[in-house]
Amino acid sequence: MPRLLGLLVFALFFSTQPLLAAEPTKPNIVVFLADDLSWADCSICGGRDVPMPNLDRLAAAGMTLSNAFVASPSCAPSRAALLTGLDPMRNGAMINHAHPNADAKKWPAYFKELGYEVAAIGKTAHYAQVNEYGFDFVSHFNYHQDKCIEVARDWLQDRKSTKPLCLIVGTNWPHVPWPKEPLGDPAKAALTTKMVDTPETRQARAQYFAAVANADRDLGIIMDQAAKSLGPDTLMLFTSDHGSQFPFGKWNLYDAGVRTPLVMSWPGKIKAGSTSTALVSWIDLLPTLVEAAGGTRPQKINGRSILDVLEGKRLNHRESIFLTHSADGKMNQYPIRGVRTARYKYIRNLDPTVEHHSHVDKAEKKEHNYWDSWAAKAKTDSAAAKLVDKYRHRPAEEFYDLEKDPNEERNLIDDPAAQKTIGEMRTALDGWMKKIGDQGMATERGLTNNAPGKNAAGKKK
Repeated sequence: MPRLLGLLVFALFFSTQPLLAAEPTKPNIVVFLADDLSWADCSICGGRDVPMPNLDRLAAAGMTLSNAFVASPSCAPSRAALLTGLDPMRNGAMINHAHPNADAKKWPAYFKELGYEVAAIGKTAHYAQVNEYGFDFVSHFNYHQDKCIEVARDWLQDRKSTKPLCLIVGTNWPHVPWPKEPLGDPAKAALTTKMVDTPETRQARAQYFAAVANADRDLGIIMDQAAKSLGPDTLMLFTSDHGSQFPFGKWNLYDAGVRTPLVMSWPGKIKAGSTSTALVSWIDLLPTLVEAAGGTRPQKINGRSILDVLEGKRLNHRESIFLTHSADGKMNQYPIRGVRTARYKYIRNLDPTVEHHSHVDKAEKKEHNYWDSWAAKAKTDSAAAKLVDKYRHRPAEEFYDLEKDPNEERNLIDDPAAQKTIGEMRTALDGWMKKIGDQGMATERGLTNNAPGKNAAGKKK
């Protein structure tokens, strides 16, 4: 009897004690990066020219964030901002091809501290710069190594590690050169209001649409293999480093250059088929994924986690997005700063005395054979002449009401009714630049197309 009573007391004691919580599992993380894909051309953002069934099914499984923006509209600065959580001025990679500072903590370090295997396949950082980041595995990062998607699929299939995985896969599509075979009838290819209507332009658009379709195909390959190899506890993210290489897109702070598609899915955590209009920057993605992986929100970076937005606990995130562009060697030397709110955009062209040029009108014509048709038509067509001039010559300041003018066609910088808002946005931009140590043209004059071993200011790392 005493023995039985002892057992009953023992059972009663443990039945009233809280069970020790098991350590939460860490989700696998797969980030898929498109290259030069414009927000407006994506099916989830209203684009109707390219079927994107794989992006559509990812959106159906997760959340579409319709107000996401990159930090800078060129490859190296944009990707360095993503992989450091720092604005370009702070991470050292302001101009294209620039390397981030050696002492900036980078993506792999955060996830290795949390016990992850961290891999990068395809164009993730700016080509070979990926070797400087500290990934456990890198592969096929050179220009248009398009078999990188199949390589990533096979790597996932053959992977043996039991660690949670953080994988970034980067397709080169729809970066130029676009496929020779267009998607659909070029004569029916849709143009934006900032394009000169010529047969060459429509041909280029149809070829670009074929490249967009390739990006969606690649996304589907990775989604399918991740589901097979990693299971349901996988956080999947899709986005693009900036807009396409058409005039007023890449190399510009207009939405066609800096607004990016962003979709994230995580079964059981992110509501399927949900949407958010919260203002989000690419620098926010690193701290978001670190927190999702069980880490603490990093405090020494510019990025801020949006996990609460993804989980439906909060509707808003940022009040403003700050934007910067510097240069890409002799192809493009046109420094710009800007700030965007949910409704308005203020742009400051730091040196409006020079002409704006980029790869669009200066690169090899085999990649941009439509530009000459614009210049030719501008000689006899006033609308074409106005658009070509608008591309080449910019005022010192631009201000747009995006609610009434989403294509940023009517510069309201001199509108008396807009002066209060313009003043507030000028002040906000000045404050941000001062905070990060950006002295405008004085900073720009110190930049060089830095080689390995130097930061954006040309100083040794």
